[in-house]
Amino acid sequence: MGGMTIVVTGSSGLLGSALIRALAADGRPVRRLVRHEPAAPDEAFWNPEEGILDPSVFDGADAVVHLAGAGIGDRRWTPAYKRKVLESRTRGTSMLAAALAGMGAPPAVLLSGSAVGFYGDTKDRAVDEHDRQGEGFLADVVAQWEGATAQAAEAGIRVVCLRSGVVLSRSGGALAKVLPIFRMGLGAPLGTGRQYFSWISRTDWVNAVRFLLQNEEISGPVNVTSPEPATNADYTKAIGHALNRPTMPIPTPAFALRLALGEFAGEGVLIGQRVLPRVLLDAGYHFTEPDLPTALKAALND
Repeated sequence: MGGMTIVVTGSSGLLGSALIRALAADGRPVRRLVRHEPAAPDEAFWNPEEGILDPSVFDGADAVVHLAGAGIGDRRWTPAYKRKVLESRTRGTSMLAAALAGMGAPPAVLLSGSAVGFYGDTKDRAVDEHDRQGEGFLADVVAQWEGATAQAAEAGIRVVCLRSGVVLSRSGGALAKVLPIFRMGLGAPLGTGRQYFSWISRTDWVNAVRFLLQNEEISGPVNVTSPEPATNADYTKAIGHALNRPTMPIPTPAFALRLALGEFAGEGVLIGQRVLPRVLLDAGYHFTEPDLPTALKAALND
């Protein structure tokens, strides 16, 4: 990536922290936009809720990677939290896009976080970037989130929306939450277990972002997912095998998941999302950990 200087938001999260480490290993200068008082020379303060952002942080930068946003499944979906999920994405993205659009010499590319939630419930139908928006709260959130990048794109900045699947890591996210249950031998399929699950290893997520930073021909939505989505039942078996632990033969019923998780269950764990990374594959990206056994082994040792 040459001497590319990159500004990153969400740098303390599961994905941002891994990306920062990879860029540092590449010897790439990074500036981090943070929500706390800056404690290091490479940090700059911003606050999307209060409209605080100094555009000079982008001076001389070649790229921006925007990953900030409230966790989708971190809390029960009350009306207030659903509003936070939406606004934490659209406000910050709109602010960044406007700031970049107003620069005389802006960064060449903005990679903005997004999600496969855009497609809604695809059941067992495979979809890629050519497919239309699905239905549901998350699909609407993603559509508005991606739409918030419009000012940057209209200003001629290359914009890529990272429609990420579930990232596998023992350090955080969905896998980390269920590992204690599986280690006790109590892991079980969710609902019917037949619903497809679109995932990606953290290594491939980081490498895909690095690939997209360099590939000037790619813009628009990009599915950052493994080329081998799996059913929830197969995912359950794969985790048990990776841990050398048994799994429960009886699935966790849908009604129990709805009681425990509320509205999130209906869009987060019980629907099928069979999402393929067509743009990455067509552009020649090579997956390091394309299958579940390889990815889970790596995730449990990262």
